[in-house]
Amino acid sequence: MPKVYLTRIEKFNAAHRLWVDDWSEEKNFEQFGKCANKNWHGHNYTLEVTVSGSPDPVTGFIVDVKKLSKIIHKEVVDHLDHRNLNLDVPFTRDVMPTTENMAIIIWRRLQDKLEGCQLHKIKLEETDKIYAEYYGE
Repeated sequence: MPKVYLTRIEKFNAAHRLWVDDWSEEKNFEQFGKCANKNWHGHNYTLEVTVSGSPDPVTGFIVDVKKLSKIIHKEVVDHLDHRNLNLDVPFTRDVMPTTENMAIIIWRRLQDKLEGCQLHKIKLEETDKIYAEYYGE
């Protein structure tokens, strides 16, 4: 059977701050720039969840995209949207909420929740110039 890759795109908005408590304010701003703002800052994230599998011979789907969207919302978007990643979300609270770390966290939230397909890639776009991709490695 041929293997096909299917991507579902979801969006969410969230605030965060990149900051290391053991560092001086000067070092934090040197490392993280505007992302170290004490009053937080936000992003309009674009999340791409790519799954792989063989199309069902009857439906032609590798997964029902409506069901995939519901899983993504239940496990990820509903927790992150319009939240402060440093304060409001238990599974991101103790992690530096960089785009890279968030891609890994999202993978882990989804990897065991999918049926009939396999998680192939998480792509998380923080801005139109920055994104991270994670393949579960």
